[in-house]
Amino acid sequence: MLVRLLYASRAADAFDADALNEILRQSKRNNKEHGVTGLLCYSGNLFMQVLEGGRGAVNRIYNRIVSDPRHTDVELLSYEEIDERRFAGWSMGQVEASQLNAALLLKYSETATLDPYAVSGKVSMALFDELVVTASVCGSR
Repeated sequence: MLVRLLYASRAADAFDADALNEILRQSKRNNKEHGVTGLLCYSGNLFMQVLEGGRGAVNRIYNRIVSDPRHTDVELLSYEEIDERRFAGWSMGQVEASQLNAALLLKYSETATLDPYAVSGKVSMALFDELVVTASVCGSR
């Protein structure tokens, strides 16, 4: 059974580009091994990530994230059983934070600031869908 999970969290400490790239590298390797796909957005100190795959694998990854001291304020935004993946092309794609333009953010929220805590999981997923369509996702598949 496939599921899709979307969560938000805050970084306990600031991440530089090297630290973020290391997280992405590890995620790609681990996710590929477990058949998990998805996207990660990191902007400021905020993470927003969608994971898709088998229920057990996705749940295990999410539980590791919740326990990871690099994350605080971990909040589940959406969890659903799915018939097919939306983000099958990426073992872990990265949303290019510089592509988060004000008009796109205003389309989905009250302000031009990425804040998944202030909107529904459905809205956050719609934002991810639009970022894929507008080619705002980078990283190897």
